[in-house]
Amino acid sequence: MANIKSAIKRVRTNNDQRAHNISIKTDMRSQIKRVESLVEGKDTTNAQAALQKAVTKIDKAVQKGIIHKNKGNRQKARLTKKVNELSA
Repeated sequence: MANIKSAIKRVRTNNDQRAHNISIKTDMRSQIKRVESLVEGKDTTNAQAALQKAVTKIDKAVQKGIIHKNKGNRQKARLTKKVNELSA
């Protein structure tokens, strides 16, 4: 454990930031799973609405540096493809 005052504060700050990042990432994953479950259930209108929310969450995570830009683009492309195949 850190003994220096600034190091103790840094540990606390890092823990707080990690908890914040985990909550954002968890929310993003939940939205992705929601879209996938609606696609499985063949619910086109709700899937499209959920896709918009999921894309927003993914973009926010990319913007904050929680996930890589390419991973975000890949996730959005896959979800969009699933929803488009459902509506076609």
